[in-house]
Amino acid sequence: MEYIVETENLTKRFGKELAVSALEMRIPKGEIYGFLGPNGAGKTTTIRMLLGLMRPTSGSIRIFDKDLTRNRINILKRVGSLVENPSYYPHLTAYENLEALRKILGVSKARIMGVLKIVRLQEVANKKVKGFSLGMKQRLGIAASLLNNPDLLILDEPTNGLDPSGIIEIRQLIQRLPQDYGMTVIISSHLLSEIDQMATTVGIVSKGRMIFQDSIDEMRKFAKQKVLLKVSDSKAAWRALLAKGLRADLDNGNLSLLNRTDEKVAEAVKYLVQEGFSIYRVEEEKKSLEDVFLQMTKEEHVG
Repeated sequence: MEYIVETENLTKRFGKELAVSALEMRIPKGEIYGFLGPNGAGKTTTIRMLLGLMRPTSGSIRIFDKDLTRNRINILKRVGSLVENPSYYPHLTAYENLEALRKILGVSKARIMGVLKIVRLQEVANKKVKGFSLGMKQRLGIAASLLNNPDLLILDEPTNGLDPSGIIEIRQLIQRLPQDYGMTVIISSHLLSEIDQMATTVGIVSKGRMIFQDSIDEMRKFAKQKVLLKVSDSKAAWRALLAKGLRADLDNGNLSLLNRTDEKVAEAVKYLVQEGFSIYRVEEEKKSLEDVFLQMTKEEHVG
């Protein structure tokens, strides 16, 4: 598998505080990588190191299969980023703001309208930025990060402070980038619901350590359903199921089946009815990804 970003034992200390600890990051080409963690978990510090804005205390970073410390300029030419709030000249138009940046980057003038089209701001190219909504400003920030036609785009909390329609706009825009432009995208967030709707791969950090890294589908497997049974005399019913060899849990008077196949649920219900128990309710309890995320970070804090 081709990795666009690989870190080995990436560590950053601030005095005695360990902000990032032995982080092993693997980001495959063409993925939207959701970099998740509570505020203060080390996400922004990691992103600053990936962008060469901060030197690691120890460990290494490889981007495009090249060492970042040795090939910083060449690598960063192929990277676009939006870290914290984008800065603008409010008295200039969207086009003029991008023109100022274009001169520094040395890309063609045609690229300006190209990126404004990608972020759907071409209609307001000549409008002053001070009249833009927060969502429009955020999209202009993404347009600026796309000017150099990057292979890797790094976005730090890009939907922060946006209203629901602004969030949907940014989400749709990010989802199009890998398939339409072949980009790999890293998007950091403390909101799992946000990442769940965009990312294909996810890395979760807690207290500077990577506690989970895999596809979003693998993470969803952690959100396994339980089948809950509301029955008369749940304790006796639980004992009856165990005697029959059917795996079940009893928690605060709630009976849950550990084998959730339809056949096993049907078998358990049929058996309990035959044994004279009244079944009041059979329901599926799904654990949301939010619950999984909280559980993972909680376990990490306990450990």
